[in-house]
Amino acid sequence: MRAAVKLFSEQGYYGTTIQSIAREAGISVGLVYQYFREKDDLLYLSLKDVLETYEREIPQALAGVRHPLERLRVAIRTYCRVVDRLREATVLTYRSTKSLRPERRRYIKDGETRTNRLLEGCLRECVAKGFMHRVNGPLLVYQYVHFAHAWALKSWAFRERYTLDEYVKEGLKLLVDPFLTAKGRRVRR
Repeated sequence: MRAAVKLFSEQGYYGTTIQSIAREAGISVGLVYQYFREKDDLLYLSLKDVLETYEREIPQALAGVRHPLERLRVAIRTYCRVVDRLREATVLTYRSTKSLRPERRRYIKDGETRTNRLLEGCLRECVAKGFMHRVNGPLLVYQYVHFAHAWALKSWAFRERYTLDEYVKEGLKLLVDPFLTAKGRRVRR
């Protein structure tokens, strides 16, 4: 799958063949077909892996974190760290989701919605506990998602200016801090 993601990212989905994937992975074409019926399977599983990584790692990172604002910050930070680790696959998601069969495309969209709910739950808790002003939660969560994805999509620009931690810190200043209430500003870190 790593070889497929690399080649899909470099050559595009339609420009990549099973033969080139096998060559990149250092295995035979027959071995690829033993596990995957078609190229669409590789694309789908690669994109699905990214979503499942968010769904697994964000809750793990939140375990034991009690304060609502810290939970939101940890969730955003973790999302960004997953994007950093899976930069090629993140870019691939933007470029190639449309190449999937409709039912697989729906699954990927549903996975994005599930991931967004993790972030939205943290945001809702901040609002409910009076740490943040009422906001359009779904819209703000998509800003968090776009911010995280921008680390992959525009890494050529951002990686020259920021470490990942600096990028996240600046993003939190833009995407969380302006929405803090007086109560939230007192506990800001």
